[in-house]
Amino acid sequence: MSSITTPDGTQIYYKDWGSGPVVVFSHGWPLSSDAWESQMLFLASHGYRCIGHDRRGHGRSSQPWHGNEMDTYADDLAALLDTLDVKEATLVGHSTGGGEVTRYIGRHGTARVAKAVLVGAVPPVMVKTEANPGGLPLEFFDGLRAAHLADRSQLYKDLASGPFFGFNRPGAKVSQGMIDSFWMQGVMAGAKNTYDCIKAFSETDFTEDLKKFDVPTLIVHGDDDQIVPIGASAMISSKLVPNAILKIYPGGSHSLGDTSKDQLNEDLLAFLQS
Repeated sequence: MSSITTPDGTQIYYKDWGSGPVVVFSHGWPLSSDAWESQMLFLASHGYRCIGHDRRGHGRSSQPWHGNEMDTYADDLAALLDTLDVKEATLVGHSTGGGEVTRYIGRHGTARVAKAVLVGAVPPVMVKTEANPGGLPLEFFDGLRAAHLADRSQLYKDLASGPFFGFNRPGAKVSQGMIDSFWMQGVMAGAKNTYDCIKAFSETDFTEDLKKFDVPTLIVHGDDDQIVPIGASAMISSKLVPNAILKIYPGGSHSLGDTSKDQLNEDLLAFLQS
């Protein structure tokens, strides 16, 4: 398997498909780069080099006890781009991966970056605070942690069969394959890593990172996203990122790369070609 080793000794797995302008994908919790396979296959078939990595503790990467927070996730992404000497890349992040991309730009700038795409992304901050009254209460994430400790395998099945793909909505076309894939990716990840990641994706404030974006940025979000509600995320982020393009998918779920994959593929290709 292809991997790099970070300064703290963590091995980060990555896949590298196709050739051409580079597109780098950062995945959501508790998944792996396999969550991006539809987009990577499509874009690699259209003349792009697509790189997808498994975040530390997820997928086929090492499961270190430490470093399961956004600064280190961003530094791991920087190590990947530096090791592969990637230039003029488009960074694409979904959900937690959108936070990873955002923190990367905040910490490391855009010397290697040409464009950015945030899909169903967690920034600017998910948890409810005095400064973020539209966020979700901390008790929600405490409940998520409790469910993770009690039976994380069942938690992943419940998320996948319900709100993640929007399969709990009336008339939804339920895919058992999508549910099984989510569960499989989730249980491959480390228990400590995915537990810590809940705090990372919910409590990290990316407001100042978003203000540092200085490349063309596309923000894509479903208006029926039950995991990262659009009002406290994309609607705010699109105002913080200079000249951001906001694209809203009516009725779109959290997992647009699966439930709206053809539309997302075409929108990504159009943005890359713009």
